[in-house]
Amino acid sequence: MKLRFLGKTGLQVSELCLGTGSFGGTGIYQKSGEIGQKEADAIVSTAMAAGINFFNTAEIYSDGLAEEILGKALGARRKEAIVISKVHPARSPGPNDGGHSRQHIIDGCHASLKRLRTDYIDLYELHAFDPDTPLEVTLRALDDLVRAGKVRYIGCSNYTGWQLMKALAISDHHGWERFVTLEAMYSLAARGLEYELVPLCLDQGVAILAFSPLHGGFLSGKYRRGQPWPKGTRFDSPENTEPWPIESEKLFDTIEELDRIAREHSATVSQTALNYLLQKPGVSSLIIGIRTVKQLEEDLKATDWQMSAAEVARLDKLSEPVRRYPYFIFNPVATEAGST
Repeated sequence: MKLRFLGKTGLQVSELCLGTGSFGGTGIYQKSGEIGQKEADAIVSTAMAAGINFFNTAEIYSDGLAEEILGKALGARRKEAIVISKVHPARSPGPNDGGHSRQHIIDGCHASLKRLRTDYIDLYELHAFDPDTPLEVTLRALDDLVRAGKVRYIGCSNYTGWQLMKALAISDHHGWERFVTLEAMYSLAARGLEYELVPLCLDQGVAILAFSPLHGGFLSGKYRRGQPWPKGTRFDSPENTEPWPIESEKLFDTIEELDRIAREHSATVSQTALNYLLQKPGVSSLIIGIRTVKQLEEDLKATDWQMSAAEVARLDKLSEPVRRYPYFIFNPVATEAGST
């Protein structure tokens, strides 16, 4: 497993990050998987033996159960791992049991520390933007957590370009800790962040952590043009694809090209989709969600080879998002300097 620097932190993290949305599998995360402690122990052990040192969780994943399971699975090897957790803006069940107020950020961090069985979180992220709390309040609370040693680095997830840039500017103005990561949906079926967020992250030295790199499983190779949708998967009909919307024809064109490239490298469609993202600028790690040790072992092979620039360009062309104003005037996605 190769390592990459996490932005400008000096930390080195594995190219693949093990996501834990499938750990526990309660509530809205039931569709992601229902991995119990025994299975999680085997998955985490396999991941670490393969060189994965990066793990992603959140307070909202199965209402904290995923954090508990990960904490137990890491056990005595905690200090070998770089752990991400996230605080969510959703306010439930109580009015202050969420949001990015100072109260919830500090209380939420302490609760996550307890569930993870650790005294520090390597990377603590805001799970989404909270429009009801001023960023100054939120960022000061995060800065205090870093200074207290509870958190080592901070980041955000699901932010727009203006939200991220505003947060960085506020931190710089006050001399507070600034976001070092953006956790964002990124795949061959979801390349919208290339218009604003990728250029911003490259300019500001923010590392991109790509979640749903297989777009919820649509880029796994199980979904093919003209074939029935597979049963027993997260999406068993074209009417049920949220929150991973698809453009069917573009998706199937992309999968067919992935299949051709995969055969050239003795790889699978899913391995090829992951390998493509590892060639994109600004990406430090791909957050993979798996349900079995076998799936993990297959995904690990995605890092054993490197797609050619020509192959990347073919996939770029097939999957390029629609260019709307102002991007048909200036196209930051263009691969050739000066093209518009």
